[in-house]
Amino acid sequence: MAVDTFFEALENQYSSQLPFVVYSRPINSIIKCWLQTDDTLYKTTEFSESGFVFAPFDLENDSILLPQDKCKQFTLETSHLHLDEEKQNMVMGDSGKEEHLSIVSKGIDFIKSGELDKVVLSRQVTKPMDTINPLDIFKRLFNTYKNAMVYCWYHPKVGLWFGATPELLFKVEGKRLTTISLAGTQPYSETNEVSWTHKEYEEQQIVTDYIARQIEPYTSQIDISGVDTVRAGNLLHLKTYIISLIKDDCSLKSIIEALHPTPAVCGFPKQEAKEFILNNENYNRGYYTGFLGELNLKSSKPRNTNRRNVENNAYTVVKTESNFYVNLRCAQIKDNRVFIYVGGGITKDSIAENEWEETVNKTKTIVNVLS
Repeated sequence: MAVDTFFEALENQYSSQLPFVVYSRPINSIIKCWLQTDDTLYKTTEFSESGFVFAPFDLENDSILLPQDKCKQFTLETSHLHLDEEKQNMVMGDSGKEEHLSIVSKGIDFIKSGELDKVVLSRQVTKPMDTINPLDIFKRLFNTYKNAMVYCWYHPKVGLWFGATPELLFKVEGKRLTTISLAGTQPYSETNEVSWTHKEYEEQQIVTDYIARQIEPYTSQIDISGVDTVRAGNLLHLKTYIISLIKDDCSLKSIIEALHPTPAVCGFPKQEAKEFILNNENYNRGYYTGFLGELNLKSSKPRNTNRRNVENNAYTVVKTESNFYVNLRCAQIKDNRVFIYVGGGITKDSIAENEWEETVNKTKTIVNVLS
């Protein structure tokens, strides 16, 4: 599909106030869009349908579905998108610093008292913008963050969100479950050698151990990789892959409930950390640190990869696939304002001032495509 035709269809959808999502998965030159044919607010609780799901931090709230059978789907293959318009000049201040330092200090004290091992605390940064074209923002995200899931999602009854998230919640291919443990954050530098502290390795190990324990009742043959450093835009993280096989009697919903929210966005133990967040953060996260992605899509592949063997190519393997990404490095557009969401993992060794600086660095992921 031609680039102009692809984005014209999206512009028409947005101006008609109809739901859509446009996205590209990490290290991928494929851009996909789903255009819902009506403005109905479809929801899912069982995650048994096929479509594109947009789920909140707290699953007690609504998980929104763009149903596959209610959407037109288009695909575009490109490595770069052209942009004509100039970005706005956006200056980010230190608004909310004292309040965030106070909440982080309270979290550290709570951990030191033995109530928690880790809690992830976040804040909301709000900036006015006179004119906002969300599809231009998506184009900048796509051009800038090649190793992230970049997206722009809209529903007239929910709002408009966009982001560039480096974190896979999990993916399912048939019975094969792949998830990652991602934690630790430092600014990327071309000149400085990468060095991680004990606190950052400890934080990442908490996430890895937790995920392995959580999926153990539902899977078999759990394989854990080594720890690698990965880049996400102007940030570096520690990452570990965890691969296993889902047992025949387990539903996708049970895997979601076991893994979401992860310690990387909530804390550990999960329930206690979640309660601390809901009771102490001074705003509603909504879909920040929720998850989004393709739900129960069918894919077929030939059994035989030798194209000359036409007879065997008639037999294909059909698998159900799901790909969910944690909604990090994201923002919401509402009433000509941009709401940017950032947070960081707090452990007993955390220093409140450093945690503030980490959120400032993370804000740049979104600010860089706005200003």
